[in-house]
Amino acid sequence: MSFEEMWAALLPIGRDEATGGYHRFVWTPPELECRAWFLDEARRRDLDVEHDPNGNMFAWWRPADGSRGDAVLTGSHLDSVPGGGAFDGPLGVVSAFAAVDLLRERGREPRRPIGIGAFAEEEGARFGVACLGSRLLSGAIDPARARALTDGDGHTFAEVMHNAGFDPDAIGADDGLIGRIGCHVELHVEQGRALREPVGVASAIVPHGRWRFDFVGEGNHAGTTGLPDRRDPMLPFAGMVIAAREAAERNGTVATVGKVRVVPGGVNAIASSVTAWLDARGPADEAVRRTVTEIDEAARVAARPHRVSVDFAEESYTEIVDFSLALRDRIGKTLGGVPVLPTGAGHDAGVLSARLPAAMLFVRNPTGVSHAPAEFAEPADCLAGVEALTGVLDDLACG
Repeated sequence: MSFEEMWAALLPIGRDEATGGYHRFVWTPPELECRAWFLDEARRRDLDVEHDPNGNMFAWWRPADGSRGDAVLTGSHLDSVPGGGAFDGPLGVVSAFAAVDLLRERGREPRRPIGIGAFAEEEGARFGVACLGSRLLSGAIDPARARALTDGDGHTFAEVMHNAGFDPDAIGADDGLIGRIGCHVELHVEQGRALREPVGVASAIVPHGRWRFDFVGEGNHAGTTGLPDRRDPMLPFAGMVIAAREAAERNGTVATVGKVRVVPGGVNAIASSVTAWLDARGPADEAVRRTVTEIDEAARVAARPHRVSVDFAEESYTEIVDFSLALRDRIGKTLGGVPVLPTGAGHDAGVLSARLPAAMLFVRNPTGVSHAPAEFAEPADCLAGVEALTGVLDDLACG
């Protein structure tokens, strides 16, 4: 099956026809359909399929002698953010299958196993922790904490895993699997407008994290409650959003409030509570931490005159990730010299880099838009990415 045919098969799954955005949240029907697609493509190529206890999927092309060690892993993820684009995640998985096809067409045989991974809950759209599948696999998150995570409907990660056929008591670091992987190379659409050529290589992932603010006031009637009597949590929440922009400007970072939950959510009711999630990223850990501290302080100052309480919690944080210099240089040499650039987006490759050499290939995004329907890569650039990944896998696994 060609790249174009695989891409066409995935394109309709989870797509909102009205907006063009995607809703593929882990273990929901659209994401399960994507998983079925992955298994079909693996079996079509006679690849060995493996599920780890954390919901991650792998398809293995092993050497003729059945060797299992020192593998080269590639792939990405199949889940999406709410209303996300088509390319973020799936491009890396489709390209990986296409690269295996090209290697076979050219008569190449792996001397080291080649694995195609599809990691679970990379976006964190359902349970709030980005790269959850790779964090669990690598031991970067406590399994007990992961089991207790809840989605917007109050279902726990453990409950949803169980319903999907997994044993939630078995989740956690899989040192045996990690020990079989020699390196990981993830292909991904570039998520800004920094890449001017079809393909580039990542140098680093900037520090980034997510924090939750809970503002608790008192619900009451919108028409009969006088202004002096109100404990309205929307007001300090609004102050926090403005403070986020101001703190980001002061510290040379970015800060975003993109998800809010208001209770009870009635037009004619003063809210009793507001929960808001902050995403903050920047060029250095100190700058990001300072930004978040300033936002927290501003939220508490804004809450006092309205007699609103504020709780603040870190949900995830990733320090700056510098990808393996040796692997990056080897890839650059294989590709004959390509642009090298950092990224402000988190990836499974960044999480895995704490346990093994990792690298990333980027495919140009002419719109510069990501996590939205306008996310795009030209077909010719996608094929250039497949060709680049094929060359890298040939060098790392077949040479």
